Amino acid sequence: MSKKTGGQVSRLPQILDKAAELFAANGYRGTSTREIMGALNMPSGSLYYHFSSKEDLLAEVYKVGVQHVIDVVDRAIVGEADPWVRLEKACAAHLQAILEDNSYAQVISKIMPEDVPSDTERLTELRDAYEMIFVKVIQDLTLPSDISRKSLRLLLLGALNWSRIWYRSGQDSPAAIAAEFVQIVRGNLQR
Repeated sequence: MSKKTGGQVSRLPQILDKAAELFAANGYRGTSTREIMGALNMPSGSLYYHFSSKEDLLAEVYKVGVQHVIDVVDRAIVGEADPWVRLEKACAAHLQAILEDNSYAQVISKIMPEDVPSDTERLTELRDAYEMIFVKVIQDLTLPSDISRKSLRLLLLGALNWSRIWYRSGQDSPAAIAAEFVQIVRGNLQR
């Protein structure tokens, strides 16, 4: 899926894939541009043909990861009218996206914007774009007036993102976990 640029095949997709793989495995600080390019048998300086810095490379990997999760969640909730079912489907899709073998999605759940002080603002903007899906889904829920929608969103996203640590393949499916999370929240809010 490499595109041609000036008669040559662009290695950009390979660079992004390898960077995502190494960032997901080793974190931002634990991955050097030399390692990324070395894994591709490319001179380390050739990265700078595509990106002006390691931060720019991470931002592009982050962007691809965020868009992947947005696409997965959007597909799961499209056309669903019931707000609680929509929330459950959004949670299940989020879990599926971050637990699947997708380095890009793992990067966004493993590397926090604060991990890259020089690029915190740009990475936060990318994460915020994704969180807007949950803002909209939670906005449609009927909740007691004393419940903060923001706190509910942060609670759910925190629990979902932490699943990368505690989830073991072969246990409950992402859909079953999402159903239980939403049932717990809904049951406690409707008492």
